[in-house]
Amino acid sequence: MALTACAASDRETTGGETEGGGEGGRDTFIFAASSDPASLDPAFANDGESFRVARQIFEGLVGTEPGTADPAPLLAEDWEVSEDGLEYTFQLKEGVSFHDGTPFDGEAVCANFERWNNFTGIQQSESLSYYWQKVNGGFATSDVPELNGTGKYESCEAPDATTAVITMKSPLPEFISALSLPAFSMQSPTAMEEYGADDVTGEADAPILPEYATAHPTGTGPYVFESWTSGQEVVLTANPDYWGEAGQIQRIVFPVISDATARRQALQAGDIDGYDLVGPADVAALEEEGFQIVNREPFNILYLGMNQANPELADLKVRQAIAHAINKEALVAQTLPEGTEVATNFVPPSVAGWSDEVATYEYDPDKARALLAEAGKSTLTIDFNYPTNVSRPYMPTPEQTFQAISADLQEVGITVNPVPEPWNPEYLDRMQGTAEHGLHLLGWTGDYNDTYNFIGVFFGAPSMEWGFNDPELFEMIGDARYQTSVEDQTAAYEAANEAILERLPGVPLAHPVPSLAFSPKVHDYPASPVQDEVFNVITLDD
Repeated sequence: MALTACAASDRETTGGETEGGGEGGRDTFIFAASSDPASLDPAFANDGESFRVARQIFEGLVGTEPGTADPAPLLAEDWEVSEDGLEYTFQLKEGVSFHDGTPFDGEAVCANFERWNNFTGIQQSESLSYYWQKVNGGFATSDVPELNGTGKYESCEAPDATTAVITMKSPLPEFISALSLPAFSMQSPTAMEEYGADDVTGEADAPILPEYATAHPTGTGPYVFESWTSGQEVVLTANPDYWGEAGQIQRIVFPVISDATARRQALQAGDIDGYDLVGPADVAALEEEGFQIVNREPFNILYLGMNQANPELADLKVRQAIAHAINKEALVAQTLPEGTEVATNFVPPSVAGWSDEVATYEYDPDKARALLAEAGKSTLTIDFNYPTNVSRPYMPTPEQTFQAISADLQEVGITVNPVPEPWNPEYLDRMQGTAEHGLHLLGWTGDYNDTYNFIGVFFGAPSMEWGFNDPELFEMIGDARYQTSVEDQTAAYEAANEAILERLPGVPLAHPVPSLAFSPKVHDYPASPVQDEVFNVITLDD
């Protein structure tokens, strides 16, 4: 509860009044985070806590329609796409400046695109430039053949201050939707140069971020970075020169409270105004006490990954046995929020390309034992990696999820070697940047409404997370991605989803309903299925 005390201390003002949940001024909003952000530079992040902070500081050319995953104008007021799908002309919002006073214009847009495309060395690791690599497909140059000059991006030109023209080498149908990702936010070229934004050191599995990414993030958004005390809190203040709606909230504090019970207690004590990732067991009790529960539409997937670089998991029969051993219905009932759906695909049912023809691997312990016997693995021992000190929208209680699945596996004769690790940075870096893991719990909240944003991110190319190389599957997913007909693309994605479940690189478990909890004094929280939630629209009662 020391972290709760940190949250309470942020209510003290110089005048002795209280802010946030107190009875004084109501211009501070205190929202508990479950972990530190991985990076304050969103180009080097792919986690929800980093993006929650980034959405307050930064803006992209494209945003989303409120309450949906669909693209909408943001820093670009409009755009036109050439008939061949290769040229995107963006008309930019006028009169916008970055927090350091640098003008937002066409040259700034091009500086950001050229930066992403020219990442080199450690910057190209999956744990850093994850989204540029996954969406664009490569970099200008790379020591990795698959990434060397293989990207869709060709060039950027700025004919004038309010225009940016992006030219692609080949069509990328989801390009506009992808630009709503925080990873593609516009950042001040001046600040990035001054504070060495690209001066990343360390190793791919343990990068050391530069000063810009820890103390000087500079965007155009409604809030300006004030401070980050690692393990304790991030503090933002209102941008006095913001081009849009200023709003009531003048200060945001993100205290880090990793334990779900401690977050609930902090809300009950009035030390915070709200928090995400409410534990399923806490929802009803909080509502009875008068707190608000806000549910996001589920746009996610929780899965059990099976790293085929591990020799035990390279055998399809072993992976099938593991799938048949898991009682998904019981897992959902015991550990996940009410309303959660059991998953059969690696995409939610609301996404085009979801298929009801996939292999489903129903719960069948006897079949699991028989498959293990056929594989000569009746006494299998396997590492099982899972994260600690974190809650995710798709996995609010990781340890409970681990325990439930472990019990199912042990029931069919599989001995589990637990490998718990802190979420940030150890767990993510190990899962995405090394081959040193076995079974592992992870998931994904979709960034925009496109099938590739799920299965392409997972299985569109070789990845250390999954540890297999399947050119046929990669080609299927790639071909589906570039279909220009919606009907043809949907059919192609359905076939790809069916192929994925035949190969069984992991077990799709559930589509959990993410819940947030707030004080009754909080109004107008902009819940979004893709977590595009900017706090300048929130209002607070006295």
